[in-house]
Amino acid sequence: MIPARVEYVAPHSVTEAVGALVEAGEDAKVLAGGQSLLPVLRLRMAYPSVLVDLGRIDGMRGVREEGSSVVVGAMTRHSDVIDDPLVRRYAALLASATATVADPQVRHRGTFGGALAHADPAGDLPAVAVALDAEMVAEGPGGRRTIPASEFFVDYLQTALEPGEILCEVRIPKLDGEWSAHYEKFNRTAQAWAIVGVAAAVRRSNGTIVEARVGLTNMSSTPVRARGVEAALAGASADAATVADAATRAVEGTNPPSDLSGQADYRSHLATVLTRRAVSRAAHIG
Repeated sequence: MIPARVEYVAPHSVTEAVGALVEAGEDAKVLAGGQSLLPVLRLRMAYPSVLVDLGRIDGMRGVREEGSSVVVGAMTRHSDVIDDPLVRRYAALLASATATVADPQVRHRGTFGGALAHADPAGDLPAVAVALDAEMVAEGPGGRRTIPASEFFVDYLQTALEPGEILCEVRIPKLDGEWSAHYEKFNRTAQAWAIVGVAAAVRRSNGTIVEARVGLTNMSSTPVRARGVEAALAGASADAATVADAATRAVEGTNPPSDLSGQADYRSHLATVLTRRAVSRAAHIG
């Protein structure tokens, strides 16, 4: 199908972009990498009157180091996130998960911030942001504000962004030293959304898991932090039996959907299995 007629705006700054959104009101849509929005427009499942393209705002791209955080611009391409040395050193879980996003074509066009702002619970990156205690920096008519990842994802395809606000960058606390990470997901084909995914980061020392971070993909209408698994792993022996026992707590606090890809009980089973695998890989067990 051919998209409906739409007014196209390509601002050169965040201030201009915010102004365009405010002027257009609720009929505007933000275009980042376009990997989710353009198919929806082509199928005429959305009818915005104005499309605000962020592609010309250079200040929203790139990765930098600020004190105890790694800051990733919202318009940074997935492929650039994967290859960035700061991300690989301090946020290896993000690199691991981003490498599984869709296919190479999407990873070279899609953007980090676009994937987060889209807020699809089957997307790989929201669970990573929650697990890493990331902070979302948004700019709108009232200026800039910071939103914890745990509060950013409100519901299915809904975020805490207010009308006129744009996600500009994401601040990720550094995980340095003895941390290691792995993202494990199950999907029907290489390009498909995750039926279930698990993001795991583990810090171990002298055969003990000192601390763990675990986030779940597609186990509710928003990403879920597996606090029960984390509590069971903290201070425990880094062995297969301990990890398997902790993984049984992965379903706590979840509300998995039932759809054509799998029923809720199937997803609960996958969450347990994939948590065991992700934590084991991150902790270098077996």
